[in-house]
Amino acid sequence: MRHSRFARYAAPVAFLAAITIGVLVVRAGFQHGSHHATTTTTVTAKKKHKHPHGKRRPQTYTVQSGDTLGSIANKYGTTVVAIEHLNPGIDPTALSVGEKIRVK
Repeated sequence: MRHSRFARYAAPVAFLAAITIGVLVVRAGFQHGSHHATTTTTVTAKKKHKHPHGKRRPQTYTVQSGDTLGSIANKYGTTVVAIEHLNPGIDPTALSVGEKIRVK
């Protein structure tokens, strides 16, 4: 009688343990495989603050004595190429003190 009573409870317990282990293994695999996607989603989900009217105002900088496009780019966290793109026709070797240039 004891043997059948043990078998009566042991089989369902073993089955539930096997299912639980299987679920944990599959879940760990999904979490490990989606780590990069989660990071990317988090980064791309950040919203940028928009101008109240829906248009972003250009940010300008007034050239000071000793400035170069490189130093201005560093100050504003951008690149020389980006500043040149925002200011077509600018001569990077002939900046004038007091000249206003777009930086963003």
